[in-house]
Amino acid sequence: MSISYYDFKNLPDRSQQELVMAIGTVISETYKDALKFVLYQMPSFTVEIVYNINNNTIASVSSFQNTGNYEN
Repeated sequence: MSISYYDFKNLPDRSQQELVMAIGTVISETYKDALKFVLYQMPSFTVEIVYNINNNTIASVSSFQNTGNYEN
C-alpha cells in the first residue's frame, strides 16, 4: 500500500498510528527518560512516534517529507 505525505496528514490521528504500525519500517529507536522515540520509514515520507513507556501511551506523532538527495 502506498500513501502520499499529504493524504497521511489528512487522516485522523488513530488512523495515522494504525497505518504506521501496519506498513512502516523501523529505522531508528532511542530512549530519553520515560519516552521512547521510534522513527518509521513509510513509502514516501518518515514518521516519528513518541511513546510514553510509563503509561504505555503514544505521546506524539510527527511526519516529515523526504526531500533530501541521498548519496552513498
